[in-house]
Amino acid sequence: MLKHMTGLLRSIKRHRDRADTAGILNEYTHSAPSNQGLIDIFKGEWSSQIPKKFGVEAGAIKLFEDARIKWAISVFGGVNGKRILELGPLEAGHSYMLEQGGAKSVVAVEANARALMKCLIVKEIAQLNRTRFLFGDFIEYLRNCHERFDICIASGVLYHLVNPIELIELISKVTDTVFIWTHYYDSRCASIRNFTEVNSSHAGFSCTLHRYDYEKALDWNGFCGGMNSYTHWMGRDDILSVLRYFGYKNITIEFEDLHHQNGPSFALVGKKQPL
Repeated sequence: MLKHMTGLLRSIKRHRDRADTAGILNEYTHSAPSNQGLIDIFKGEWSSQIPKKFGVEAGAIKLFEDARIKWAISVFGGVNGKRILELGPLEAGHSYMLEQGGAKSVVAVEANARALMKCLIVKEIAQLNRTRFLFGDFIEYLRNCHERFDICIASGVLYHLVNPIELIELISKVTDTVFIWTHYYDSRCASIRNFTEVNSSHAGFSCTLHRYDYEKALDWNGFCGGMNSYTHWMGRDDILSVLRYFGYKNITIEFEDLHHQNGPSFALVGKKQPL
């Protein structure tokens, strides 16, 4: 019996070794080097449509020519020569637009490893030589940041946080100008998602947050939400109030969409100085 068991264990080990070897070999390509080959490392996971001039097929959303970023740049009075902090660059579409707009530098902080690798692929394809992509939690980055930036771009991140109030506080410590695009809680969300109310307070600001659990969305490799299994959404008025509380008295709003398929949303530019 012992001899039989020993033989069986050896057979299982040989099978696993062969399977592991086959798995490793699947990581190689026999194709000639190409930009499409780089894109296809994450085939089926891309959200963004890459500009046609680069000759590749990726996702469908036009984040490399995003009207919200074009609008923000116009409200900023341009980004030429500006030092910009970008939170959650996703697939570098906005980073690309900021470089195209003449930004002096872009520091883009991404916590999702797969998204970070896609950003680096775009950096190579589009030759983004003024953007630095950092791998890490932007909340931790901001907690320890001693730099000042001309502008902060926070698109699609506020509603993915457990403590969105803290993010606004931290942003206010590194810049006088911020762009935010976000979904917000509204009673109309009830038909789209299941929320539960949570009372929250941070740095003297209190409001009601609305907890949402990602659930099945976590099963997709292209998931681009927050770092936890749940998030807290803020109401529209609370977003504006917390911005003013931390010094952004001058706020311009655009792209308000009460009927967005994922919930009400808007874009804004907040400044501590007159616009």
